[in-house]
Amino acid sequence: MPQVDTRQIGPLNCIVVDGADSDDKSHAEILVVLCHGYGASLRDLAPLAGEWLSMLGDNGSKFRFVFPDAPHSLAELGMPDAKAWWPINMARLTELIQASQFDELHDQTPPGIDEARQALQETIAAAVRELDCPSPKLVLGGFSQGAMLTMDTALRGDIPTPQWLLLFSGTLVCQPAWKATIPTRLAKSKVFQAHGTVDPILPFSSAEALRDLMKSEGADVQFHSFVGPHTIDGISIEKVATILASLAAN
Repeated sequence: MPQVDTRQIGPLNCIVVDGADSDDKSHAEILVVLCHGYGASLRDLAPLAGEWLSMLGDNGSKFRFVFPDAPHSLAELGMPDAKAWWPINMARLTELIQASQFDELHDQTPPGIDEARQALQETIAAAVRELDCPSPKLVLGGFSQGAMLTMDTALRGDIPTPQWLLLFSGTLVCQPAWKATIPTRLAKSKVFQAHGTVDPILPFSSAEALRDLMKSEGADVQFHSFVGPHTIDGISIEKVATILASLAAN
């Protein structure tokens, strides 16, 4: 059985899942860090580790999965267990979506994203140091707000170059800064991006804008669209399992 632990890594509390059996010392050489979305918590994406490990078989022992908890509590909004990477004005977001003006946010830098990026990069650095491996591989990803943060961290953070960037139901923000850094920061990374065509929260058109920006700046992007809402679909889980298996084989 995989080893599951909850502990602080860097400044963030994390669920850690090691693919090695509980009786064996972990010798993970591939670190997968996945960030949850707005209003969720570190427990939201953690079940994905078990799904992927079951698909990876013996190669699962090469993996450590880390699921950080965002720093901002939403208890004051009546959601005691919910967290956010930075505050979001949901009323304003809804107005823009209803008016088909969501693209007004593409060039904006969300207040609080810099602090979130700093916290995440410190957690990634600490997680890398924990591995008993001289040259670990990094897979970085997230869902919704977590996808925005991991994209920003890959492009503007002080972290090792990720082999893969996994963007589930994310969107385009910080466009000027991202456009300037994609050619260099994603030159050695591959991107898997997935988005539902009927997403009512982060429009599909904005996901396409993010995809097109990355491709126009030379990024290697695998884009998966599915007929569905703001979620991670089963095909995405299977595609990522294939990606992880290829990393373990090389």
